[in-house]
Amino acid sequence: MLDPLLFSLAVLAILGTPGPTNTLLATSGALVGVRRSLSLIVGEVAGYLLAIGCLHLLLGGWLESYPAIKTVLRLLIGAYLLRAAYELWTRRAALGGVGEGIRLQKVFVTTLLNPKAIVFTFGIIPLSAPNALSYVAAFVGFVVLAASAWIVIGSAIGRMAATGGSRLVPRLSAVVLTCFAGLIAMG
Repeated sequence: MLDPLLFSLAVLAILGTPGPTNTLLATSGALVGVRRSLSLIVGEVAGYLLAIGCLHLLLGGWLESYPAIKTVLRLLIGAYLLRAAYELWTRRAALGGVGEGIRLQKVFVTTLLNPKAIVFTFGIIPLSAPNALSYVAAFVGFVVLAASAWIVIGSAIGRMAATGGSRLVPRLSAVVLTCFAGLIAMG
């Protein structure tokens, strides 16, 4: 996608769509607030850049030649998301307390396994174009913008849901991740 406007709109539309990483960012915003969640953006950027780089360099031609790879990847991603959902469901930290937020490593791995990276790699970021680095830099800027928005949205939801011992936000997030796991695993 070489047109800068179409590129920008496509990236923002995909990053604005709810997904596993966005669920974790919003959950962190709800649990520990905006300021303590901003560092998670580094995990998302690193996860996307590593995933896109690996997909482009290592799997570019293979995914089309060997469809079984796609199936295995979908099942592994689904299993990981189910594990993340379980951890959110069983967490003890309550909203309004000193609770622990989402860890940077969790955001990194979730983003690394996020199916959106496949779309970015093979459908949106023109990695073979002469000016590919400018598109990658713009992509990183859009990731920071979208991630910040999801954290702020989560923080607002957290303030509305804070009722002393409420476990509503992590449990709802767990349900959402479980749904994503099922959708991804089924293809």
